[in-house]
Amino acid sequence: MEIFSNWSGSMTFTPGKICTPESEEQVCELVKKATFEGKKLRVVGAGHSSSPLIRTDDYLLSMKHFRGVEAPDLQHHRAIVPTGMTVKEAGKDLFRYGLAMHNTGDVDVQTLAGAIGTGTHGTGVELPNLSAMLYGVRMVTGTGEIVEFDRSTDEDTMQALQVSMGSCGIFLKMKLQLEPVYQLFRREYCVSFKNCMDHLEDLEKNRNFDFYWYPRTDLCKIRIMNKEKEKMPEIGYGSLELEREGPSHEILPRSRHIKFDEMEYVLPQEKAIDCFLEVRQQVKENFRRDVAWRLLIRTIRKDDALISPMSERESVTISLHHNAGLRFWNYFKAIEPIFLKYEGRPHWGKKHTLKAAQLKEMYTHWNKFQQTRQKFDPEETFLTSYMHELFIA
Repeated sequence: MEIFSNWSGSMTFTPGKICTPESEEQVCELVKKATFEGKKLRVVGAGHSSSPLIRTDDYLLSMKHFRGVEAPDLQHHRAIVPTGMTVKEAGKDLFRYGLAMHNTGDVDVQTLAGAIGTGTHGTGVELPNLSAMLYGVRMVTGTGEIVEFDRSTDEDTMQALQVSMGSCGIFLKMKLQLEPVYQLFRREYCVSFKNCMDHLEDLEKNRNFDFYWYPRTDLCKIRIMNKEKEKMPEIGYGSLELEREGPSHEILPRSRHIKFDEMEYVLPQEKAIDCFLEVRQQVKENFRRDVAWRLLIRTIRKDDALISPMSERESVTISLHHNAGLRFWNYFKAIEPIFLKYEGRPHWGKKHTLKAAQLKEMYTHWNKFQQTRQKFDPEETFLTSYMHELFIA
C-alpha cells in the first residue's frame, strides 16, 4: 500500500489504490468500476490543498498523463488545457502560443484544475479567482459517461462546475478564457503597519496589490504589480526589498521553500479591514510568541460561480500561516470565530472546521449547486466522507 502525503505533510493516508490512467477510456472504466463496487474515487492533483478533499480509502486517481495545451485560439484568446498540468506548466505552455492567464496565486505548483475547482485566486480588485477562466469543460460523470459543456450553450451548468472540487465529475480538459501575453512589473516594500493602513486606498488602485503583516515585528510587506512601468508608484514611506519584471507567468508567483499549513477566509470587502484589525489584536495578545509566520491580505473581484467563496460579493481574503510540522489548530480555531463574525467564507482548499449546515447558510445558490452535483454523480462516487460532511451531513 502506498502512503499519500500532502504538500505540507499535515495530511497522510493510505488509499486502496493509486491509479494513473493514460486515456479517457481508462478514466471512464475506472469510474464505472468504482461506482459498480460502491467505492469512492477522488482525483489528486499536486497535493497542495490543506483540507482533506482527496482523502479516501478507495481509489485515488492521478491525471499526470493528461498534459499539453491544445487548440490555441488567438482570435478569441482561448485554449484547451488538459487537467494534469500544474499552474506553472500551463503558464509556460500557453506563453508559447501568445496566451496568458489573467492572474495566478502566490504559488504555481498546484494543478490548474485543482486551483480552479477550489476557487484559488491571486490578488487585485478587478481580478476574479482562477475559476473565472473556465469557459468550457470535458468531463467524466459518476456513471462513466463523457459530457461537454461551455458558457455559450449552458451557462447554468458552468456556474456549478466552475468551483465544484471534483464533486460533479472528473475534468479531462478545460477550455479557458485567456488574455494575450503581457509583461508585469513587480515591487515589494517593507513598511510600517501604520503606513500600510494609511495608504490602502491608493495601494489598491494597482493592478495587483496585497500585503503581509508580520506579528513579531508589526511590520508589513506590500507587493505591487502593474502592466506599465510608469504606473508603478514610488513608495517613499518604505524600503524597496525586491524589483522584477518579465512575462506574467514568471512574475505573479514566488518560489516557496518553507512549507506551511494555512487557514484562509474570504470576507466581504466592506468588512475585511475591521476583521483584520480584530484578528491582529487577538494574534498580538495570545499568539505572538508562537506564531512567527505572517498573515496575508488579498483582494478579489466577485464572480458568479454558485459556491465560489467570492460569489456575488467583492472580496478580501485573510490567510493565517503556520510552519509545517508545528501545531496549528489552537491558533486557527481561536481566529476562525472572528472570521465568521464578519461573514467570512472558508477557502475550500484550506483548513476550516465548518460542515454542511453552516456552509449552506453562506451561499444563496447552495441548493441549486447540490442539484447539479446529484445529477452528475447520482451514486456519490466522488463524495468521500469528508465531502459528505461538507455537502450533506
